[in-house]
Amino acid sequence: MSSFSYIANADASYIDELYKAYQQDPESVDFGWRKFFEGYDFSVKYTSENGHSAPSANGSSKTASAPATSTSDIDRELKVRNLIQAYRSRAHLLSKTNPVRPRKDRKALLDLKDFGLSDADLDIVFQAGEAIGIGASSLRDIITALNKIYTETIGFEYMYIRDPEVLDWFRDKIEKEFLNFNPPLEYKKRILKKLNEAVVFENFLHTKFLGQKRFSLEGGETTIPALDAIIDKASELGVEEVMIGMAHRGRLNVLANTLGKTYEQIFSEFEGTAVPDLTMGDGDVKYHMGYSSEVTTASGKKVNLKLAPNPSHLEAVNPVVEGFVRAKIDSMYKNDYKKILPILIHGDAALAGQGIVYEVTQMSQLEGYKTGGTIHFVINNQVGFTTDFEDARSSIYSTDVAKIIDAPVLHVNGDDPEAVVYAVQVATEYRQRFQADIFVDMVCYRRHGHNESDEPKFTQPQLYNLISKHPNPREIYNKVLINRGEVDAQLAENMDKEFRDLLQDRLNLVKQKPLPYNYQVLEKEWQVLRRSKPEDFDKSPDTSISQEVVEKVGKALSTIPEGFKPLKQIEKLLKERQDMFFNTKTLNWAAGELLAYGSLLLENKIVRLGGQDVQRGTFSHRHAVLHDAETNQGYNSLNYIDESQEKMRIYNSLLSEYGALGFEFGYAMANPNALAIWEAQFGDFANGAQVMIDQFITPSESKWQRMNGVVMLLPHGYEGQGPEHSNARPERFLQLAAEYNIFVTNITFPANFFHVLRRQLALPFRKPLVNMSPKSMLRHPLAVSPIAEFTSGSFREVIGDSYAEASAVTKVILCSGKFYYDLFDEQQKNNRKDVAIIRLEQLHPFPHLQLEAELSKYNNPKVYWAQEEPSNMGYWAYILRALRFKNILQDVVARKASSSPATGYLKIHNKEQRELIEKAFAI
Repeated sequence: MSSFSYIANADASYIDELYKAYQQDPESVDFGWRKFFEGYDFSVKYTSENGHSAPSANGSSKTASAPATSTSDIDRELKVRNLIQAYRSRAHLLSKTNPVRPRKDRKALLDLKDFGLSDADLDIVFQAGEAIGIGASSLRDIITALNKIYTETIGFEYMYIRDPEVLDWFRDKIEKEFLNFNPPLEYKKRILKKLNEAVVFENFLHTKFLGQKRFSLEGGETTIPALDAIIDKASELGVEEVMIGMAHRGRLNVLANTLGKTYEQIFSEFEGTAVPDLTMGDGDVKYHMGYSSEVTTASGKKVNLKLAPNPSHLEAVNPVVEGFVRAKIDSMYKNDYKKILPILIHGDAALAGQGIVYEVTQMSQLEGYKTGGTIHFVINNQVGFTTDFEDARSSIYSTDVAKIIDAPVLHVNGDDPEAVVYAVQVATEYRQRFQADIFVDMVCYRRHGHNESDEPKFTQPQLYNLISKHPNPREIYNKVLINRGEVDAQLAENMDKEFRDLLQDRLNLVKQKPLPYNYQVLEKEWQVLRRSKPEDFDKSPDTSISQEVVEKVGKALSTIPEGFKPLKQIEKLLKERQDMFFNTKTLNWAAGELLAYGSLLLENKIVRLGGQDVQRGTFSHRHAVLHDAETNQGYNSLNYIDESQEKMRIYNSLLSEYGALGFEFGYAMANPNALAIWEAQFGDFANGAQVMIDQFITPSESKWQRMNGVVMLLPHGYEGQGPEHSNARPERFLQLAAEYNIFVTNITFPANFFHVLRRQLALPFRKPLVNMSPKSMLRHPLAVSPIAEFTSGSFREVIGDSYAEASAVTKVILCSGKFYYDLFDEQQKNNRKDVAIIRLEQLHPFPHLQLEAELSKYNNPKVYWAQEEPSNMGYWAYILRALRFKNILQDVVARKASSSPATGYLKIHNKEQRELIEKAFAI
């Protein structure tokens, strides 16, 4: 709220009574009113001493000789203050932010008549001028100042901010600085230089590669001086690293002129002569790939710059960038959020249209996901592909999502580079001071169509007639400087010659020297790893731990601090944990999982687990964080194993799949020694994160040439809970599985789950792990493991049958996951020693050697694949592909092909399940 909010809606007669009381005894009125009346008296005294007219009761003017006490006078002062407030709130609707066409009338309602004022009041002096930092001034001067601040080439949107400190800082920043903003001449030359570089680059590509797609920045070239200004200001304020996420428009220009990628590299990619690193997969198109560099800013500071790889799924990179930044904060920057800055560059249509934007915005201040604030820079082309903004959103601005977190927005004209630079400098200061998000909406245009071979006049003929005649931002700024006399004609001519020489040099393919680059600590840790080889999957490495570690973790898990009052059920849980670790020495699923995390923490590896309700676990099994029954205070046992350990990071996420999974992928992309896990509440909910799975996770190594060890835990299994809570769609992951790109597992006992989690960081390479996690099996009496299986051994890809008699076996049932226990129960009940059940704990990479070793124990048996899922889902199609040359499979036992994963009726489910089990043993 404003400092003067206490007068905004006050009754005038009441104010008159207060004023009289103030005149008799100033201390008798509230502090706010006292300051207001002091200002009012000063205003009247000022007008009297300087020969100005003072307000009178009837609205005319007279020479003031004594303070006026008229209700009308006070009322008029209030009206001026309301006018100021209205400018702060709504003048952005009038600001001259559109460089190519008039703005739509949004009914700003800022005329004098809207406030009960008229032209007759223009020369009256009002104390209200103090509010905008110009002192007591005439209404004419107040309006002139307001227009210069609020209706020129920047439109400020911020009055919805609810934190008084933030609101006051932002308002004072723009009202006291913007009027006097005038960068030094050398900086103006730098702005022009960066514009030169941006325009040169686009001219270069347009001349050499006519008609080729490049998603040019033409029309939005001011992006380059804007990024330069952000990086420079950020470095002055302590930032050492900047991570940029953006789509493909302008990406090549940013690579060349912000990150310093050489023209030669970019040229060879256009020509198709660039030789891909075939050891790192197939790659992607030039305007999708990432890049890293180290630049020296204008102020002489070194900054590490990164541009994240990004697919054509607009805004999908946003959570990846945030996760990457958070990993750096947690490991390299020791929780100092001010050392690294995320910048997300958006298109206006994508910002308004993509739901991931909302998810990531909501994540921005959550404890598990905050990154100290993001600068959002919008390249506002006013057109999305062929769609005009009026068809692209219901909100006035594409940035209206900012309001959900009280983030200020600066709308700025892309043809005014100085205003853009001011806007981004304010944004950078804001981010560093308040550790919160801020949006800069640079309104510009797209000179060509969606790509350079597209004809935009098909859909926006009127707009593109204007654009075709419109000079570029460099030409406009050059002319502005000359007209101001700040750059004389000779200097302008010299810069123009430099511009043309630079262009010719690029056309002549003068080589650039690549920027030197010093690898960061985490990047060096990635370099220690290597690409996987086929033989790496013949046997998993030893991932056992010592008995001492088991006992240390067990003690921590079964101990609570003095004074902590748990619920009765938790008291029972703690006793069960104590018994498992120190008496029966047999662990259930939750204990085995927590032991894996604790053992890694003792090795000073980061363990991060995020997802909906993961602290307790959807199925109330994990209880990683306990809560005091009286204070609700949380206690994470795994943080108290040893003084020198790493801390467990486990966060209940917002109700998001797409954003939350993307964040964990980004986290794992930054740190090779972090176990980053996302758990779905039910495996089916991974549907909501399919873009992240398809575009980032499964093709990471091939497409992005980046290893990644992110883990997905997807609860899966048919237990009569209906089509939404049965199937994690393993067939989708198996369809995406090739070239050893991911691990897909469905594990049946705790020790194996323990080993597969530890394997993620034990291998000399990184792969995403997708595990079909248990639900009812979490408490199955047979789904337990003796401690001896944790202190020795490794992950077992295939588990053979220990019940059937090898010499008697005529049939082998291959299966995976929870269905094994149903089959095993039937096998024992009917004493079927002639049927062996073999579990595939790992589906991909397919464990050929391990399976063959188990099958070799039997004499030419019939082999069937059995699954709970419908025959067109689950594992069957993948198993057929994997074993197509082996000629060993007879058939499949599965539910009938279906369009829905499962029945919604428990009775039907039970009948189907029974029939499946009987069929498996009958055929």
